[in-house]
Formats: sequence, structure tokens, C-alpha cells
Amino acid sequence: MVILLGLSSTSCDDYLDREPQSQVAPERYFSEAAQLQAYADKYYADILPSHDAYYGMFDNDAGTDNQIGATAPDKYTKNLWLVPNSDSEWSFTNIYNINTFFSNVLPKFGDATGKDLSGTNNTISGDLASIKHYIGEMYFLRACAYFSKYSKFGDFPIITEPLPDNAEVLTEASKRSPRNEVARFIISDLDKAIELLGAKTMATTRIGKDAALLLKSRVALFEGTWLKYFKGTPFVPNGEGWPGKSKDYNANYQYPTGNIDNEINYFLDIAMEASKEVADKYKDKLTANNGILQQTESDPENPYFNMFGSKDLTNVPEALLWRQYVKGLSTNNVAVAANWGNYRTGMTRAYVNNFLMADGTPIYAHGTCADGDGYYQGDKTITDVRANRDSRLSLFLKDKGQVNIIFEDAPGVDVQYVEAAPRVLSSSDWQRGYITGYALRKGGSFRQSENELDHCFIAAISYRAVEALLNYMEASYERTGTLDASAKEYWQIIRRRARVSDDIDKTIAATDMQQEAKNDWGAYSAGNILTDKVLYNIRRERRSEFLSEGLRMDDLRRWRSLDQLVSHPYIPEGFHFWNTPIEQWYKDEKVVADGSVNANMSPKENSEYYRPYQRQSNQTCHDGMTWCMAHYLNPIMIKQFLLTSPDGTSADQSPIYQNPYWPMTAGQAAEK
Repeated sequence: MVILLGLSSTSCDDYLDREPQSQVAPERYFSEAAQLQAYADKYYADILPSHDAYYGMFDNDAGTDNQIGATAPDKYTKNLWLVPNSDSEWSFTNIYNINTFFSNVLPKFGDATGKDLSGTNNTISGDLASIKHYIGEMYFLRACAYFSKYSKFGDFPIITEPLPDNAEVLTEASKRSPRNEVARFIISDLDKAIELLGAKTMATTRIGKDAALLLKSRVALFEGTWLKYFKGTPFVPNGEGWPGKSKDYNANYQYPTGNIDNEINYFLDIAMEASKEVADKYKDKLTANNGILQQTESDPENPYFNMFGSKDLTNVPEALLWRQYVKGLSTNNVAVAANWGNYRTGMTRAYVNNFLMADGTPIYAHGTCADGDGYYQGDKTITDVRANRDSRLSLFLKDKGQVNIIFEDAPGVDVQYVEAAPRVLSSSDWQRGYITGYALRKGGSFRQSENELDHCFIAAISYRAVEALLNYMEASYERTGTLDASAKEYWQIIRRRARVSDDIDKTIAATDMQQEAKNDWGAYSAGNILTDKVLYNIRRERRSEFLSEGLRMDDLRRWRSLDQLVSHPYIPEGFHFWNTPIEQWYKDEKVVADGSVNANMSPKENSEYYRPYQRQSNQTCHDGMTWCMAHYLNPIMIKQFLLTSPDGTSADQSPIYQNPYWPMTAGQAAEK
């Protein structure tokens, strides 16, 4: 039996921008375990992190100091990100449909409130452990859906049941709960998921208990650090200028723990507890890294490298939850993107510079960025950049002359057999063009058969166990100000896997925060350079481990690491082009660097390093990427205010309030 989903034509649909079911499922639906599974399956692709049609998850750091795309995002220009009239981000579609599941399933499971998860009075047919598992999956999926909304908007409505098409009811439901209450709600859903998912062991292509614990630690760490770094501002409940105070339902809000400091500790404690459970289970099961980039059939394979470019991760414990792509059903282009130029997403020079040397020291301990002492060999070729570095950089950063295809098992497929000079001069070839000169082979495959356009089946890792080690390191240090034995052990495990010296103290002693601030937005919080070198290096480790995996922007936002861009625009750079051997790679091509509309290279007088946003004088962010404080959160669409206002025209009379520094007029830019 198929659940029919569609759009209702009633006038109240848009209150919560939802897509209700046009036909209520028959009473006999949700009566078998298989039906619960089928319903959950629909939301895997919609909600869980997975690959898109381009470079998949590996270009999700684009628009940060890690990676940039061909065009700078609007959020880095003061007057381009505008308050929308309507917006798909403010959507309750998935939440509504998941709530529909609970409203139908929980009464049959034995408790419509969801408080009793034992299934003692269950009437759904099938294996009870399976039934519990699928209900647990839906709690996990609702938590994911809510985390996505809360991370973008902060304060958000908490809705746990499908609502009727009634204006009064929908308006009431639109009221925003303080962000920490939303985080608490997400964690409560994950606690239920953890209890239920523990009933049965499933394949890691399905949501499991460990993935739920990991997500719980991520959510708690996100909120704990957000509250800490935005304390006293309009971005936290009861901070000066918090817009929630203007509405009577939030006017007298008090933190459940008594004050914001206690609330910070509450979330950090949860993050520590949840992450440690996963970390201790998997610390000895992380995928091995031999440091070798395979280049011939006889070379040993590298399990760590292959983890990101495999079709099947069944036997990879570190992949707590992954999505499988199958011929005829779902494909991606990840391997194709890795074979060429990452669909014009490029690593920044700042990111490359931030990786440690293999001995655990920063590059500036060995000379300048351009020229080194022999151990650090400078940056005048990509080969030099990669030498003696953290293997997470040296393995995945592509270099001219490297073999891209070892196994020629599919004749006729359009591939680049040997890495050529990066095609940075092309601005139109999205498949083969490069954007910074620094491109990644993460997610790539050495098999020609797996590099066919629109026919790639590279698995997407939604959650990796190593994150638990990193979450514990950060949460425990933020909570106590000390590096406890577990945190140090986890850190050393990660470093050894990366084939970097595990002498943490050596790294900390060699760290110069003024130098780090040149290459890492995470060296800042609230516009100030960090003084705590231990905390900074914990952040650096996270940046290095999650190379191009899409976690960077959330990290920068929760650390409040973008304030400095308000007054100090950031100009992203790529490889060292001018006055280097790299310049000679292009001696047979026409290099135009005059700033005109025909220019394909940034002018030498600006920098010897390639500046993708300074090729042409009219490019967005030509003079640097800037920031507005409002941009830490998304604006709420004006349509939502009008729909929930008494007369349909007075937005200020809506029970909803706008996010800090965003105006209440569509088409207007941030005020600050």
C-alpha cells in the first residue's frame, strides 16, 4: 500500500508552510512493521546528509575559509542577502509528515503521548524490536529536521502533532520557542530514538543508536557553544535586544537551569556524556590510514582514502550511518568531480596553510609560507605544499602528474587519466574547470568504471564515529578549561591516524595565534583572536579531520568566528601562481590579467597568489568577503508574519518576531 501525499487547497496551508496529506492514510495503514519502514524510508533522502548531483557532500564547505565556489555567496556582501517575501527554508513539510506518522503509530504502539516506549500494549503486527526501531528512526529524523531549522533560525516553533486547517490554531502554533528550548526538544527526541533503536541491530545503511548518540552530542555542543559565544547579545534568550522579549509569550522567559551559564554547562555536559559513549566504543575501530596514495595496481590500498570513495561501507565501523547509491535508482557525480576540478569548488590557500607538518608543527615554524627551510618546502608547486604534511592534506590534495585512473575497466568514459595542470583559466567548463588551483580527490575512485558522468555510486557517509572523539575534546575543554585524560587520548588517536606527531604539547608550544589568524576564521571568537592555544588547536583538529565534509559553516557560526569580517574583509586566495613554476604550466595558454570582462587570472600587482574573485573588476566580493551580524541567522519570510497577523496586513502584529538586525520589509538588507 502506498501513502498518498499531496497539497491541500485550503486557505490555511501556508501558515506553517506545510504540505499536508491530501488523503488521510487508511486506518489499516501503520498496522504492520513493514509499513512503518516504508514510511521512514521516504525521509532518508529528504532529511539525512547525502550526496547531491555535483561534488556531493564534499563541496558543502564552499562559502567558508575552507572552500570557495565560482561565485561568492550573497551573505558575504552587505546588500545582497535580502529579507524574502516567501522562503522554502521556513518549511514544515517534513515535520508535519513525521508528526502524522506519530499521531497514527503511537496510539497503536500503546501510548499516544510517547512517554511509554515499552510497546507493552502494541497492536502493530510484526517483530516488536523492528517496530521499536522504525519508530526510533522517525524520532531521529524529526530531530534532524528540527536541527536543520533551529541551526538556521534559532528560536523556532515546536510542533509535535499534525495541525488542523484552522487559522487560530495555526497562528498559535507559529509562536517561536527560545532556541535552547528547541535544542532541548531535539535532544528529547534523540533520547527516545536512542532507547528505541537499541532494541535491534540493523545494517549501517539504517539509522542506529550510535548515530543518534553522535547527533545528540553535536546538537548539545552546538547549543552550548552558541550560548557561550553569543552570551549577552540578541542572539540568545534574554540577551540585550533579544527580539523574543517583545512578545508576551516569551517576555518573562527564564532558563530551566536558572541562568545562561548553567544552561551552557547543561548542554556541554550532555555533549560530553553522549560523545564519550560513542568515542570509547569506536576509538580503536577508526579506519586505518597507511599514508599511501595508491598510484599503481601493485601499491597497497589505503583504507582511510578508500572510505570516502567506496560504494559499500558495510565493513567500515567508522561509518555509523551511510547512504548507498544503486544503479537504476539513485546516482551521483562525486567520482567525476574528484577526477576533474570538483565542479569548480576549490580549497583556499588559507585552508592548505592551516594543516600541520607531519612533525606536529605549523608551517611558519619552518620559514615563510612561500619559502621553507627544506622540511617545509614552501608553496611554489603543489608538490612542495604536500611534502611532509598532515596526510589528510597530502592524500587528498591533487597534484599535477598524479595518476587518477589505475584500473581502466570501462572504455569510452570521459576521464582525466593523469592529473594535468589545473584548468583555472576556464570559466565556463563546470565539469573540468578548477576554481583555486587546489582541488581534492576526496570521494574519488581509481576505477574508470566508477567515473562515468551521472553514473557514480560513491556512498555518502552521513555520520562518522571520529566526530565523537572531536566533540568530546571540545565539549570537555569548553566545560572545564582542562584537557582531561580521555580528551588527550582521543586527540592522540586522531593525530596518529592522520600520521601527524601525537606530541600535542609540541604543537601548542609552536602555535602563534597572530599567524594562525591569517589562515583560520576559527582563530577568532566575537571578533577577537583566541588567546587559548589549546582551544584553538582543538578547533584546528576539527577543521583538518572534516576536510570538505560540510561542517565548517555551522562551526564558524557557533564559535561566533565571523565578526572580524565586518571591518576586515577577507580576500580568498588559491595557489601561488605568479613568479613560480606553476605560472609556466600555462605558458602555452593566453593568460589575461587586466581586470577586464575577458580576464581569466587575477593581476600580479594584487598578489602573487591567485585570487578567484579578483579576476574581473566587477566580481562579487572583489574587494573581499564581508559580514553582517544579522547573517548569523536566516531572516524569516514576510509572508509568515502577514499570514499570522490579525488583519493579514500588519506584520508587526504577528506573534512571530524577526531575527536580530533583519528588517520587517521584504527585499531589504540587514540593518547591522
